[in-house]
Amino acid sequence: MDQGPTHELRFRRANERGFADHGWLRSFHTFSFADYYDPKHMGFRALRVINEDRVAPSAGFPTHPHRDMEIVSYVLGGGLEHKDSMGNGSVIRPGDVQRMSAGTGVFHSEFNASDREPVHFLQIWLVPGERGIRPGYEQRAFAPADRRGRLLRVASPDGADGSVTVHQDAVLYAGLFDQGESATQALASDRYGWLHVARGTVKVDGHELHAGDALTLSPRGTAPQAAPHELRIEGVRDAEVLFFDLA
Repeated sequence: MDQGPTHELRFRRANERGFADHGWLRSFHTFSFADYYDPKHMGFRALRVINEDRVAPSAGFPTHPHRDMEIVSYVLGGGLEHKDSMGNGSVIRPGDVQRMSAGTGVFHSEFNASDREPVHFLQIWLVPGERGIRPGYEQRAFAPADRRGRLLRVASPDGADGSVTVHQDAVLYAGLFDQGESATQALASDRYGWLHVARGTVKVDGHELHAGDALTLSPRGTAPQAAPHELRIEGVRDAEVLFFDLA
């Protein structure tokens, strides 16, 4: 017998996000962050931060501390220079996924690697499944061809398929979709989903989403053995999409 949809869909539109303009930094906040506070949007499951940042040439975040947080950086344009107290130093570019586990404590800085062009990136924070772990760092490159017309696993608890490892029951997928390209993604009936459109336009389960928009999927209380929800993603125009499968 058909039990109906296993998940409830809700939207978080780009223009509903918080915004801060510091001159050198323009930042949109999906969830409450810094001076932006909305008790209805403090996070979603283990997701605590999705900030869309644009940093001016040669500017950036001076050395500052973090602890007990899984921090994922995803660059959309330009280069982001990273240095930390673990001795890591790198430039993150489009297609790269960086994971830093703050654990017991780490200091790091992030600067625009260019003195001419801005850098555009997403900074994502996940609350870890365990506090007080040893700090760690990882960076992987994922070719555009591997993300074209599909959702590719880029972060997961076990590092499957060459993804970076996050210390939380969460899987992050990334995909590129232009007109005529589509994919389906299964979400178990007892799992939560968050889809974020980083750029461009897509249709998700028939709903049109634009850059900065998000779609959430929450279980309706269906039995765990119920068939998974098949999320349908269709490219409309030059889209880049992130999808989080969350406990």
